[in-house]
Amino acid sequence: MPIQSKNTDKISLREAISIGIGGMVGGGIFAVLGLAVSLAQGGTPIAFFFAGIIASLTAYSYSKLSLAFPDRGGTVKFINQGFGKTVFSGTINNLLWVSYIVMLSLYASAFGSYAPNLYQLTGKTSMDSHIYLSAIIVLATVINYYSISVVSKIESFAVIVKLIILLAFVGIGIHGLFGNPNLEQLAISNWESPLLLLTGGMVIFVAYEGFELIANAAPDMVNPEKNVSKAYNYSVWFVVFLYVIIAIVTVGSLPFKTIAKAEDYVLAEAAKPMLGQVGFTIITIAALISTFSAINASLYGGSRVSFEVAEDDELPHHLTSTLWNKPIGLLITAVLTLLIANTLELESISTAGSAGFLLIFAIVNYVAFKLSKQISGKRIISLFGFLMCAIAFITLLIQQYTSNFVGVIVILSIILCCFVIEYVYKKHVS
Repeated sequence: MPIQSKNTDKISLREAISIGIGGMVGGGIFAVLGLAVSLAQGGTPIAFFFAGIIASLTAYSYSKLSLAFPDRGGTVKFINQGFGKTVFSGTINNLLWVSYIVMLSLYASAFGSYAPNLYQLTGKTSMDSHIYLSAIIVLATVINYYSISVVSKIESFAVIVKLIILLAFVGIGIHGLFGNPNLEQLAISNWESPLLLLTGGMVIFVAYEGFELIANAAPDMVNPEKNVSKAYNYSVWFVVFLYVIIAIVTVGSLPFKTIAKAEDYVLAEAAKPMLGQVGFTIITIAALISTFSAINASLYGGSRVSFEVAEDDELPHHLTSTLWNKPIGLLITAVLTLLIANTLELESISTAGSAGFLLIFAIVNYVAFKLSKQISGKRIISLFGFLMCAIAFITLLIQQYTSNFVGVIVILSIILCCFVIEYVYKKHVS
């Protein structure tokens, strides 16, 4: 969420970059790193780079749309600009809301995976995880109802803490790679096939979700013609290089067997060879802070999306009403997050979240392609972004169909439900 300058209501380039980086470096990297290694093995850095290229192409489309149609509604407004207020645009905007809920579930699952490493409640890791993830969703919901300013302060603090810790991890980790026998795991001979590398990158694409939040801040930016594109480019490529280096350090520090055993909290485990138990604890705390802040911010963002969609008559207007002075979508978002996080496995959540945002970003890229003259954009870049997102989406579903059938069914069911709800509402209710 936007952090305002002290002396003006405008958002500076530095603040806009922090919004993008803060949105991406949330709970995603802590949640999906182990999953990425299990899919891509020694090619994990390449998988993250693949995903980063798609994020960068999409960021270009977002930057052009943000300049042409500055609106705090961001993605919702771009899609409506491209397709009007139709059943199709309503379906995609509903999918955006649900995808935020899926992301919330991912962050909560990550919190539940890391927390028992600090303190066990029942002695049963699985039960402890469910207790922790449920408790943190409830706590974040209470905070959102109490004060949005508290949410903003938590996010501002968390961005600084998690970046300092992750950069320290990278610095110490690179030094620890020298002479480490596990460094050989990064050899090309240990890479999975190109298809699995691509799939691995797409499953963990959720780690890049968040740069689109810059669009919501674009109307308030200083010198937007110059700074909007810089904010997108700088934030995305900073995170791409950060993730690639983190992947290199992790794969080069730990044997594959150890990574597989600690898949849900592998980043903390990767700190052990360098700093022992102290490093493990520090990264665990960083993960808890990051996922908690991501849950806080995403709860707010998700409820705002439901409000925007309802305001545009793509969901019942009842969703613009308030409950305890907050959009009713906040409570609905929290309840659905609790349901998904306690029902699905991490890989299924990650697959559904990645697929959802890949489809949404494909549509946004298509809008930029369609309106290229109006937004002064390069058609070829937006077209390439659309094709890359579409191919990645289809590849992800096909590959995951055999290894993670539940995740594929979940995302297809979500898309179908979004369509049915929108069709019924548009044709028979509104």
